[in-house]
Amino acid sequence: MNLTTILISGAILSIILHFIGVYAGAKKVVWVAIMLIWAGAINVAMSEIKPKGYEEIEKMKGNNTETDRLINEAQPEISVYEMLAIKKSFAEHTRK
Repeated sequence: MNLTTILISGAILSIILHFIGVYAGAKKVVWVAIMLIWAGAINVAMSEIKPKGYEEIEKMKGNNTETDRLINEAQPEISVYEMLAIKKSFAEHTRK
């Protein structure tokens, strides 16, 4: 799942929760829930990858300069969002 899909899902969920809150008359509670959902989504996107992810990055190193540049910029702690960008770059360059 890429970041765009996560953000679109979050926006749709926010709109749904907003209308549920308006209908139920609990606007403040719903907005707090929406803020917590967005904070959680951002937290997940910015959290560090698992050790298995670092092993996967080691396999990607040395194949092309663009991917290597992204890996070097992301070091020493690579977030989930950075890992998605690295994987995308690697996939684009291996198709060519």
